[in-house]
Amino acid sequence: MHIAIGSDHAGWEIKEKIKVFLNQQGYVILDYGTSSSESCDYPDFAIAVARSVVAQQANLGILICGTGIGMAITANKIPGIRAAACVTETMAKFSKEHNNCNILCLGARLNTEEEMKNIISAWLKSQFEGGRHERRLNKIDALERECQNLSPLPRPT
Repeated sequence: MHIAIGSDHAGWEIKEKIKVFLNQQGYVILDYGTSSSESCDYPDFAIAVARSVVAQQANLGILICGTGIGMAITANKIPGIRAAACVTETMAKFSKEHNNCNILCLGARLNTEEEMKNIISAWLKSQFEGGRHERRLNKIDALERECQNLSPLPRPT
């Protein structure tokens, strides 16, 4: 299984450790950056990982920033992505079982390395349950298709 991974400067150090952890389990890692702790913009890496997953270059993606929130917001702008910011194993498990989450977003400032490894393991071991959850995802997919033709509203000043 190929896993695309990316982080901003806040997540870079832990990303490097997570790559080793996943490699040891036999996963092939596609690293989309960043490559240092120098300040950078998280959307660049979220977009790269999300596009990799949508293009099926990677089966799943993992994104790490300070909280995971910015990464999730950005990745979810890409049609076909279901990214979830998770801070517990239970959240990660349900994000896959109920929402068929294909990108896990983590917060380097919220969880320890060990907690992140446990969250990732719970997510990777989980499987989408289908059934009633499939019906709900179909509604989200329909909304996504509908919204692709909408013009954005102007930002408030």
